[in-house]
Amino acid sequence: MKSSPDSLGTPPDRWVGLVGPTASGKSGIGLMVAHKVDVEIVSVDSALVYRGMDIGTAKPSVRQRSQIPHHLIDLMEPTDRYSAARFAADARQLIREINARGRLPLLVGGTMLYIKALMDGLDAMPSTDPELRDALLAEGRERGWPALHADLQEVDPQTAARLEPNDSQRIQRALEVWRQTGQPLSSFHTKSGSPQSAHGGLQPRALISLEPKDRAWLHQRIALRFDYMIEEGFLEEVHALRARGDLHPDLPSIRSVGYRQAWEALEAGLQGHALLKALRETTVAATRQLAKRQLTWLRSMPGRVVFDAQDPATADAVVNLVKQHAQG
Repeated sequence: MKSSPDSLGTPPDRWVGLVGPTASGKSGIGLMVAHKVDVEIVSVDSALVYRGMDIGTAKPSVRQRSQIPHHLIDLMEPTDRYSAARFAADARQLIREINARGRLPLLVGGTMLYIKALMDGLDAMPSTDPELRDALLAEGRERGWPALHADLQEVDPQTAARLEPNDSQRIQRALEVWRQTGQPLSSFHTKSGSPQSAHGGLQPRALISLEPKDRAWLHQRIALRFDYMIEEGFLEEVHALRARGDLHPDLPSIRSVGYRQAWEALEAGLQGHALLKALRETTVAATRQLAKRQLTWLRSMPGRVVFDAQDPATADAVVNLVKQHAQG
């Protein structure tokens, strides 16, 4: 009978992370690894959890998911909300289960707050207050999110400094925490728990980061990805989401890069060439800003193993590194 990892003395918390900015090639290399090493892929992406949002999220195809086990994809409807705390809990559970099957969890994605929550742990956060949340959303629509961002700057400058003035989702949550508790949101992210505690950090065997040496290379890939999304039917996907009637632009799902810009362009009544031109400009610019923020997060993680995303030899090097940790 095959021994379980625990019976061999291997801790049930082995995992490897594969991270990087958007369009750096994480998903492709992750699939290459999975075809050569006995791993299961755990998505680290705040948008892939939503059903019906496939093209704009570059979601792995049904065929790819039938060949390689993927987790934390299509968990919920876009009316629902996911969080870093829930991701950390879900990921810990999956890591234990995958290790128990004798495989290595490979966590792939670019939602850096999720990786930080898993690695460093999170203090107990106050639960969401739907009434207060709705009041803040209404206030944001009335006064404008830059005005609420200025309010946040007064009470929680640390959180405000890392948020864009129009980031309604995160500004709303930060002000909600402040009004609920009288404490800034940043105060809930200051402690790292014990690695074995229920909400503590869980360190990877390796955190592999794909980072391009030339920013122009990444910008070109971002633009090409947008063009591919349009060809695949991204606008039709957004039309279908709008036609449901139960979604609105203040939901975290619709605030995702690409969906937010498409939603706003369609609400403005743009059509034809004007729609595509405006959407390409706004989406590519927003995606570049996202990549910049992701790289800033990554550079704050000194323990990561950096590979040049542009180097053709990187894929094989990542496969070999993951293979070492799968065997060790």
